[in-house]
Amino acid sequence: MGMERITSRQNPLVARLRKLGNDKKTRRQEGVFLCEGHKLVEEALRWNAVVETLVVAEGIEPPRKLPEGVRLVEMPADVLKSVSTVDTPQGMLALCRTPDLTPPKTLTPGLYLVLDGVQDPGNVGTVWRTADAFGAEGVFLLPGCAEPFSPKTVRSTMGACFRLPVWETGLEELTVLLKTAELPLYATALREDTADLRAADLSRAAVVIGSEGRGVSQAVLDACALTLKIPMRDRCESLNAAVAASVVLWEGWRNR
Repeated sequence: MGMERITSRQNPLVARLRKLGNDKKTRRQEGVFLCEGHKLVEEALRWNAVVETLVVAEGIEPPRKLPEGVRLVEMPADVLKSVSTVDTPQGMLALCRTPDLTPPKTLTPGLYLVLDGVQDPGNVGTVWRTADAFGAEGVFLLPGCAEPFSPKTVRSTMGACFRLPVWETGLEELTVLLKTAELPLYATALREDTADLRAADLSRAAVVIGSEGRGVSQAVLDACALTLKIPMRDRCESLNAAVAASVVLWEGWRNR
């Protein structure tokens, strides 16, 4: 497989990569996202992500086995740094096709996580990573959540974005999908019917984690069959969204 060499910052590929790193609309329109660093590129290749282009800095060896059709490009380190979205680039960047974010028509039994207005990409990526670690079937993102394939979200997943599906959906579509699959919808929130998380059956359910600021929205709460409380000291009111999701996921995994 031949390797191209690009040295100019005005090259069309360099301009495209820079725009894709900074602009959500462009990523959406083109259906691609950036994956930076040796670890993430290795995970993308290992889990059969569709890699369109692989860029390495001078002196960096590309992975030995690349799928057919991957465009392989070498750039001076300073040119590659000019398109990087991190402060300390690792000299390797891949351009990957974005998976379909449309939910499937049917759901397999299991535990699903639903994020409601979680806007911090680091939190979304951390939840995604934890959901993969503790055996969730997938993650639903309701409107208002951070973009799943932004550079920061992808970095925070530590490769889980290539292994566990995430879907974007509205509340009405989600409730229909869950009803068809006979999966109850729960939320981490307080109301009269709140149950201790440790007493809930999470083997077949979808659990909502609310936004960092306002928690679970009222419309989503109204659609939930039950709310769950994570036991903690009385003097503490709540947990970070990613931490709350981790506790829920661990409890579901522990009880399998």
